[in-house]
Amino acid sequence: MRSDKAKTGPERAPHRSLLKASGYTDWEISRPWVGVVNPYNAIIPGHVHLNRITEGVKSAVYAFGGLPLEFPVIGVCDGIAMNHEGMKFSLPSRELIMDSIEVMVRAHALDALVLVTNCDKIIPGMAMAALSLNIPAVMISGGPMLAGASGGKDVDLSNIFEAVGKRVAGLMTDDELRAIEDTTCPTCGSCAGMFTANTMNCMIEALGLALPGNGTIPAVYSARDRLAKEAGRHIMMLVEKNIRPRDILTEKAFKNAVAVDMALGGSTNTALHLPALAHAAGISLTLDHFEEASRKTPHICSMSPGGNHHIQDLFAAGGVQAVMARLLGGGLIDGSPLTATGRTVEENLRGVRVLDGDVIRPLENPYHAQGGLAILKGNLAPEGSVVKQSAVDPSMLKHSGPARVFDSEEAASEAILAKRINHGDVVVIRYEGPKGGPGMREMLGPTSSLAGMGMDKTVALITDGRFSGASRGASIGHVSPEAAAGGNIALVREGDTIEIDIPARSLRLAVSDEELGKRRAAWKPVESVTDSLFLERYRSVVTSGSRGAVFG
Repeated sequence: MRSDKAKTGPERAPHRSLLKASGYTDWEISRPWVGVVNPYNAIIPGHVHLNRITEGVKSAVYAFGGLPLEFPVIGVCDGIAMNHEGMKFSLPSRELIMDSIEVMVRAHALDALVLVTNCDKIIPGMAMAALSLNIPAVMISGGPMLAGASGGKDVDLSNIFEAVGKRVAGLMTDDELRAIEDTTCPTCGSCAGMFTANTMNCMIEALGLALPGNGTIPAVYSARDRLAKEAGRHIMMLVEKNIRPRDILTEKAFKNAVAVDMALGGSTNTALHLPALAHAAGISLTLDHFEEASRKTPHICSMSPGGNHHIQDLFAAGGVQAVMARLLGGGLIDGSPLTATGRTVEENLRGVRVLDGDVIRPLENPYHAQGGLAILKGNLAPEGSVVKQSAVDPSMLKHSGPARVFDSEEAASEAILAKRINHGDVVVIRYEGPKGGPGMREMLGPTSSLAGMGMDKTVALITDGRFSGASRGASIGHVSPEAAAGGNIALVREGDTIEIDIPARSLRLAVSDEELGKRRAAWKPVESVTDSLFLERYRSVVTSGSRGAVFG
């Protein structure tokens, strides 16, 4: 065991003495040391209940012969950080989480990990740590929030953000806004739609690093507590069999996950996080892999924000495993990868069936013939850009309009809320990429305001930043190269015509190469100002969004 380095032999008497000061006995110290990573904090609604989940994990680890050693990591609530400086810190926290887990594991010679998680960057940060360390590991999420109810309809976080736009447009009163505010988020858990947190929890299940049910069992269901205990039991099996994350997260597993992503219509942020996970595993996963999967994998689950269903509906319909069973039956995923159950994907799916054919449609009757995401390229995004095509109104799949150019999210939001954006415009928000922001902020505020004002069917939004999983409409993000790196998005001028053709996978600035050359010769980058040493360090090492915004 790795922990023998810190506990075995007479020269380790001081180490054992320190452990005994923490209350551990000799027979406990001799057990495998299982780090249980708990990102509980009192801010994130998806994390406020994680002490409960962690206790379930620890009890099972202890019952099956391990010594659970709990330690914390930070977590950012993207919703609370949204639309202000706080969002600059969200994506950078991913690498900080990964690094802090490595520090704890290597410093204390831990044998294995159970990674308790739930929200946005915490999930990929933990998975990247597991892959980097490559010791036996399993992940367990805290589960999704239940949808709220307002006016006889199910609502979630996207509805309250869009309600702000409705209030600005005079389509909603203060009292109506307050009513939605009070009912949108009724329980703990990750926000109820197929937003980034729930998408990533589903991806970790599809990859096999978490147990079946991880992505969809609601946070408030007792089945979530039982799953936590199963995670604790299974980590001891993984230790015994020496099954490690890189045995599970193979190239085939990543391709499976991308296919599941397309079938679910997941967040565009998977195009950042799955390549980053693959990078940690020593595997190349590019935007071209997403495009290939999108072309051949139908979109069979219509989840909020693009559809009417929520994660609790997907759970009741059979969950991620039922989606995977559909895809396996159609030859769209590989059944051979190993999973954290100790069994293969195909073995896990034996006997699994779809319980609601509207929530999880047959492959021959999908919501859309292609997958949820599309990768657009062209002179405006030579390295690629990402759009959730399943959440775009059909009338906006092809669009041409004048550029309205803003060098920050704040400037764009101000113009939108001041009603200075017109139907047909293409809003360009630049210098918000990984380096330019720095931090590659999400743009849920601007997209939701446009949707609430009824302009999501007439106005497109393009950025070198990114979008929340709760965004909908013709919202095209991750434009690479970013403006700060000299990408052509930096050369767009007010009034230029931008041509969007999602079916043709094209994003084009209707300006000649000769004119772009003249503009580039005169171009000077906009220098964003930050007083954060952390963000400046991040800016100095982060790579392009097209590469997952990993450190170079």
